Amino acid sequence: MKKFVLFAYGFETPTQEIMDAWGKWFASIGDKMIDPGNPLGPGREITRSGTKELPLGLDSLTGYMIINAENMDEAEKIAQGCPIITSIRVYEAMSM
Repeated sequence: MKKFVLFAYGFETPTQEIMDAWGKWFASIGDKMIDPGNPLGPGREITRSGTKELPLGLDSLTGYMIINAENMDEAEKIAQGCPIITSIRVYEAMSM
């Protein structure tokens, strides 16, 4: 098994129907979940040239989860089933 980090981008206020679907999705991947993550608030980007505020918005990073999957295709399939996220980016966590 490999570890994958799912980064959620964007946010829509969930309805009760979406929250119920999210709970079912979450239960369906229970044995794959390593860290259910948390929502993220405003942040800052720090670079050599300075600091930039990162407010929440439609295109901002809004949360993360860490899952186990055999490969990127399986991780993508898991991410596609999530009903609460506007967009998810999937990255393999590389072992050093």
